[in-house]
Amino acid sequence: MVRYLDPVCKLCRREGEKLYLKGQRCHTAKCSIEKRSTPPGLQMGQLPKKLSEYGLRLRAKQKARRFYGLSERQFRLTYEKATRLKGVKSLNFLTQLERRLDNFVFRIGLALSRSQARQLVRHGHIFVNGKRVDIPSYLVKKDDLISTSEKSKLVFDAVVNSRGDRKVPSWIDFNEARKEGRIMHWPAREEIDVPITEHLIVEFYSR
Repeated sequence: MVRYLDPVCKLCRREGEKLYLKGQRCHTAKCSIEKRSTPPGLQMGQLPKKLSEYGLRLRAKQKARRFYGLSERQFRLTYEKATRLKGVKSLNFLTQLERRLDNFVFRIGLALSRSQARQLVRHGHIFVNGKRVDIPSYLVKKDDLISTSEKSKLVFDAVVNSRGDRKVPSWIDFNEARKEGRIMHWPAREEIDVPITEHLIVEFYSR
């Protein structure tokens, strides 16, 4: 999360479901939401207030923003860019989010969380078509080759071996031996496994 300094597990509790912000820990019994699923500020057994239509749209937007780890400004700019593209607005928006370099590094399994992927990109461990790119928001194009630095091979070997059974999406081609990946085709909605109700986000920004 951009400049977020509080425990990220509070964000999962606030949204009422896992956002997988702490990598493999989220898949174990140590996950905080497994121990206490009530939103921050509520006592055990106390029911949250019923949300209005605006509240539902706001929560959908906040959950998606936190899931991808973006600031409000970054999230809105991504939405505005998506609205200028041809096609279905909500799918274009999700595709833009998935095309971010930090998200792509996470998707191919070279990082255990999006925050870790963002750090790897910023520290210069990721290359696009043979050139070092240290901008997490860089949009990966179709057939761009995403690779790693030779000096970091051992680090990425450890990450790939500890990622568990998380699979690379069907719209991405990943060579595990060479630690290289590329987009084969733009994903359909059913190929993007995110717990997001994107039409509520479109409604939020279109109000």
